[in-house]
Amino acid sequence: MRKNHEIKAKEVRVVTEDGKQLGIMPLKKALQIAFDEGLDLVEVAPKANPPVCKIMDYGKFVYKQKKKLQEAKKKQTSFQVKEIKIRPKIDEHDLNTKLNNMKKFLSKGEKCKVIIVFRGREILHHDLGLELLNRIKEELKDLGRVEQEPKLEGRNMSMVLAPISATKS
Repeated sequence: MRKNHEIKAKEVRVVTEDGKQLGIMPLKKALQIAFDEGLDLVEVAPKANPPVCKIMDYGKFVYKQKKKLQEAKKKQTSFQVKEIKIRPKIDEHDLNTKLNNMKKFLSKGEKCKVIIVFRGREILHHDLGLELLNRIKEELKDLGRVEQEPKLEGRNMSMVLAPISATKS
């Protein structure tokens, strides 16, 4: 956004801070009106013919824009994806510990990505990994829903679970 002497047009359409149109006038006259009021001349529509310029306090305008941006950022909700890595031959107790962690994450409103890592010849038995992911899905069905179905990517099989409470809003 160009302001004051950065504006290159010879003639501009001038609008006051409260939206009142002053009409088309030479740039020098518009600058003089703005400076007499102690304000800036800001080009708001450079593509128009002639360009539209507004008489305003530029510092105050920039400050309000920043505040709007901060408010928009506050209202955004972001989900954090927690990764849980397991092996296809995981022990029962270890699996229960991982399930408890996943329950904690889902109840906090965070997504969980469950990754089964296959090593060596384990990759030949990816059906075991699929069974394990289906068991996890069944255990967590009251807290989360499957956002991404189980899929095999190289030596890893993954599935993403999203909290149910986040899907209702």
